[in-house]
Amino acid sequence: MALNLAQKLIASHLADGDLTPGSEIALRIDQTLLQDVLGSLVMLELEAMGVERVKVGLAAQYVDHNLVQNDHLNADEHMFLRSACRRFGVWYSRPGNGISHPVHMQAFGKPGQTLVGSDSHSPAAGSLGMLAFGAGGVEVALAMAGEPLYLRMPRVWGVKLTGQLPDWVSAKDVILEMLRRHGVEGGFGRIVEYYGPGLDTLSAMDRHVIANMGAEMGATTSVFPSDEATRQYLASVGREADWVALGPDAGATYDDHEEIDLSTLVPLIARPSSPGNVVPVSEAAGEEIYQSYIGSSANPGFRDFAVTAEIVKGSQVHDRVSFDVNPSTRQVLETLIAKGHLSDLIHAGARVHQAGCNGCIGMGQAPASGRNSLRTVPRNFPGRSGTREDSVFLCSPETAAASALSGVITDPRTLAMPYPRVAAPEMVKTNTTMLVPPLPEAEARAARLEKTDNITTLPELGRLGQSIRVPVLLKTGDDISTDDIMPAGARVMPYWSNIPKTSDFTFEPIDPTYPQRAKQAGPGRAGHAILGGLNYGQGSSRENAALAPRYLGLETVLAKSFARIHWQNLVNFGVLPLTFADPADYDGLEIGDMVEIEDVAGALKGGKAVTARVRGREIALRHDLSARQIEVLLAGGVINWLRARLQSEPARTVA
Repeated sequence: MALNLAQKLIASHLADGDLTPGSEIALRIDQTLLQDVLGSLVMLELEAMGVERVKVGLAAQYVDHNLVQNDHLNADEHMFLRSACRRFGVWYSRPGNGISHPVHMQAFGKPGQTLVGSDSHSPAAGSLGMLAFGAGGVEVALAMAGEPLYLRMPRVWGVKLTGQLPDWVSAKDVILEMLRRHGVEGGFGRIVEYYGPGLDTLSAMDRHVIANMGAEMGATTSVFPSDEATRQYLASVGREADWVALGPDAGATYDDHEEIDLSTLVPLIARPSSPGNVVPVSEAAGEEIYQSYIGSSANPGFRDFAVTAEIVKGSQVHDRVSFDVNPSTRQVLETLIAKGHLSDLIHAGARVHQAGCNGCIGMGQAPASGRNSLRTVPRNFPGRSGTREDSVFLCSPETAAASALSGVITDPRTLAMPYPRVAAPEMVKTNTTMLVPPLPEAEARAARLEKTDNITTLPELGRLGQSIRVPVLLKTGDDISTDDIMPAGARVMPYWSNIPKTSDFTFEPIDPTYPQRAKQAGPGRAGHAILGGLNYGQGSSRENAALAPRYLGLETVLAKSFARIHWQNLVNFGVLPLTFADPADYDGLEIGDMVEIEDVAGALKGGKAVTARVRGREIALRHDLSARQIEVLLAGGVINWLRARLQSEPARTVA
C-alpha cells in the first residue's frame, strides 16, 4: 500500500493503534521541546510524578517568553529552570539565545523523528520532515517520562503546490491564503501535508513559516518532505550528517485534497482580531499604522529580516511608526550583523530587541491603544499584544516593511524599487555556551531544584465525583481562546507556574468577576460548569488555561465544539468536556442553571452519549473520550493516573 509521508512517519512510530482516521493511536516520541512559561509547570509535573530522569531521546528547555525582568520573578524562574534541567537531564537554552522553534530547528531538528512541544507552534518542526505536535505541558511531561503521545489518528490533507511565488509575495502569504480559504477551524482533525513541484522554490525556513501557522487553522500538525532544500538548510547550520531524504510513496493518496498555484497569490493580510480574517493587502491599503513589527516564530528566518533590511535600506521609516525588529535567534542576529543588514535596519529607525518571543506574547513592544499594528507574528487575538484595545494585523515582512516607510498599510508591489532577492548564507559560528547540555546522570541526581515562593508545588486534585450537580458560572461565545481564559503579557506571565496566583486572572478579559464567584461557590469539587460556543479553547497550548479553572472548581465544560489541545488539557486535569448533540440547546441555557449528571462513570463507559438534566429537562450531550481518557478523567487527571501506575508497576520505558 502506498503511504503518504504523514502516514509513513506515524507508522514508523506507532506504539498502539492503527491508521484508521478517528481512532486513538499512541506514538513513540523522539524529542521534546519546552518553552519557559509552561516549562516550569512541566518540571513541577515531573517532580509530582516522581520522575528521576527523562526517558526520551532528547529534551530541550528554552527560555524565550518571560524575558522582561521588571523585578525578580522572571529571573527567579530562569534559575529554577536551569536547576530543573540539571536535575532531570534536559538541554537548557539560556535567556537571549532565541525562540524555541527556530533554535531547535538549528540545533536538534532531524528528518523522520517525532517531537512534542509545550507550545502550539511546535509543528513548525514539520518543515524539516519531522512529525511534530503541540500539546499541553503535562503531555510533554508524560513523553519525557517515557510515555507515548496519545491522539486521534487525523485525516491527512494533501496540499499540492505548483508554480512559483511572484515578486513581493512570500511564504507568509501562502499560509494566509490557507487561512483565507478555510478559517481558524479548517484544519481540525487533520494533518496538512504539502507536496508538489512548487516545493522546489520554497526554502526550509519558508516551510517553517507555513508549518508554524498551520496551528492557526486548528490543524493537528503540518508536514513537509525532507528533500534538497532540507539538506541545504542542515548543511548551512553544520548538520548535514543528520539529513535523510523522506517523502510520500509513489502513488500515495490523501483523505482530503487542495491545490495552490503559487504564481496566482498576492500579498495578503489578516485584519483584527483573528488569523482567519484575511483579505488582500490592496483592500486594506491606506489605513494609518502606529507600529510595524518584524520577527517571531512565524517569520524567524535570516531571509525575513534581510529582505526587510533591503527594503528600508537608505531610507527612514515614517516618524509616527514604531519599527520593532525582534531577532528570532542569536545565530540569525550574528549573521545579520556580519552581513551588514542590522546596521541598515538601525539606520532606518529600527528598535532592536533581544532574541526571543517578546511582543508576540505581550512581553514588551505593546502598541498604542486603538492604533493599527502590523506584525509578522502568528496570532492577533484581542489583547495578546499586551494592549487590551489593540488592533493587530498579520502580514509578511515585505508588507510590514513597505508600510513602515509610508506610515499606512501599503501593498509592497507599489514600491518604486526592484524586489530584493536575498540568498540565505551559511550561518556564522555562534556562542555555543548559550545551549547548555544535560549533566551526567550521577551528577544530575545530586542537583537540587532552586524553588522560590512563586514557584510552588502543584495543587493536589481530587477524583471525579460519582455524580455532577453544579451551577453554570460562565457562558462564553464562539472562538474563545486560551488568551481569553488565561491572559498573557508581562503583568500575568511571571506567575504562570503559580496556579493559586494565576487563578485570580482566569477569564479576566471575558468576566473579571469569575475567579471571585468561583471561590464563593466553594473550593475544589464543590464547583461549577462553563458553557462554551464553537472552537472553545483555540490558540495557545497553555495548560494553565485548564488547570487554573480546575483549581477554582470547574468540573465540566459544555460546548458546541472544542479546539484539540485545550480539549485534551481539560481531560488531563480532570475536567469533563462535553459537546451538545443539538447546538441549539446552548441557547436555552444560562448562568445560574444547575447541571446534573448522574453516575458519571457509568455514563462515560456506556457509550458516547451523556444526558444532563437542567431545569427539569434532559439535554443530550456527547463525549469523544477513549477508554484510557475515561480512566484519566475519573482519576482526577493524568498526574494522579500516572502516579498510581508508577507506584503499582515495575520501572519500564516505551521501546
